[in-house]
Order: sequence, then structure tokens, then C-alpha cells
Amino acid sequence: MSPMSCLGTHFALAEADAQRLLAAADNDAVMTIIEEIEEKWDEAWLVKTDRFWDALHRCLSNGTLFYDEGEYPLNRAVLGGKHLYDGDEYVVSYVAPNEVTDVAAALAPIAESDLRARYDAIDPDDYDGELGPNDFNATWDHFLAVREFYKKASAGGRAVVFTVDP
Repeated sequence: MSPMSCLGTHFALAEADAQRLLAAADNDAVMTIIEEIEEKWDEAWLVKTDRFWDALHRCLSNGTLFYDEGEYPLNRAVLGGKHLYDGDEYVVSYVAPNEVTDVAAALAPIAESDLRARYDAIDPDDYDGELGPNDFNATWDHFLAVREFYKKASAGGRAVVFTVDP
């Protein structure tokens, strides 16, 4: 997977939306449902990760943008999970409610120094951003928002879907 710099968003799904999304027959059906979810823009149940989703995924997986690498459950926080869109035009990554609970629990104890050590291990030649203090500080701020988001989604028994268009 090549580096991406587009804007990412996590949505905590109501049960009906999650079921519709899982039952979608093809990419067009998936995108129709995602567009409906995006149009609702229910701020109580979403978190924008902007371009910092890239660094977050790298920090929480194995330092790359590969979907299925790194250790469970941290590798599910951004790009991991069940991929519902089959193509290069979009990423739609689904995390089931039981996995959301696991992700929330795994994110809870991560301190700034822990994330910093993971961030410092990112290969600058493979990263589309500019590694440094400003980028890390913004990544940390987005991490805190994602951690709180997963905690809330877990408490609500919701699935999470992450979307980004490369």
C-alpha cells in the first residue's frame, strides 16, 4: 500500500447501519451506505483523524500502512478489521463491537511516551508526512481523540467503520 495523505474519519455505527453495511452486495452498495452515514455527520458518534490517521495506524501496527500487520487489537484501531470495499479508490474498514471493546481496552494505557517511541520508529522514507515535533504533537492529539472515541463506542456497544479515500 502506498502512502496516503487524504482525510480519515471514524464513525461509530448504529446497529441498523452496521447491519446494512455488512449486508451490502458490492462496492456500489457499500459506498451508498457510507455516503448516507457521512451525510448524517452525527458528531456525537464520529472522530475526524484528518491526515494523522496515517501516523496513528503506523504507531499502532507495525510501522507500515499494511492493513493486516501488527498485533491485535491495536492494529484494528485505524486500517485493520474487515475491509468492506474492494478497490483502490476508497478504504472502508469495519471493526465489530466486540473488537471495539478490545481496541478501547488496548488504547487506554498508552502513554504519550509510548506513542512517541512508536512514532520515532516510523521509517521517514516510507512516510508521506513530515516527521517531527509538530507532526507528533498533532498525532498525539488525534490519538487522544481516537482513544476517547473507542471508549465511547465500546460503552455504546457500537461497531466502528473507518473511511478514507486515497
